[in-house]
Amino acid sequence: MKLRGTLGGLNLLLEPGDTAQSVAEGLRVREELLGASVTLEIHGDADPGALEAALLAIRGAGGTPGRVRAPRVTVNAPAAATEPVESPLDSARTVIVPGSIRAGNRREYRGSVIVLGDVNPGAEVIAGGDVIVVGALRGVAHAGQGGYADAIVWARPIASAQIRIGDAVARAPEGSSLSNMQRREGPPVAELARLQGGQIVIDIQK
Repeated sequence: MKLRGTLGGLNLLLEPGDTAQSVAEGLRVREELLGASVTLEIHGDADPGALEAALLAIRGAGGTPGRVRAPRVTVNAPAAATEPVESPLDSARTVIVPGSIRAGNRREYRGSVIVLGDVNPGAEVIAGGDVIVVGALRGVAHAGQGGYADAIVWARPIASAQIRIGDAVARAPEGSSLSNMQRREGPPVAELARLQGGQIVIDIQK
């Protein structure tokens, strides 16, 4: 974790290895600095618990979370790819949803979205950029709406019956989920879905 001042306020960088406890302790001794607008930047597969701790610390100090720069994954386009689609992240802010999204809700965002909870079955999240879910993704997610192929879906875990990235679709067999297809046991783990060779690939984040 790194906290530094900029012309626009403070910038808080969360890195792989940061945990909820380490971030909470690190910001506790710098609480007097957090009473302003704080830009959050997430590098790599930073622990989503660290993001939650940072947001709680900023709000607790009377500050305001500003722009959130989500993790980015670069995917090489196939040789026959069409003209690249401009990133929606260049023109739209990342939106933070402070809790879970319940069944029956359909949410659309121009840029990326970070859900600080679960996306429940029967809910749908559509974003022009990334879809990042701190909890479990059990509803439908569509990242990169409009054909933005560099978008990602990140959740803990991806337990949806269907996700879309750009124009590609990944579906689980009826009665199953994308996470169950991998037949893992134990606590939930973070998973990242991205386009690779025109197909959606889901990787476990360690």
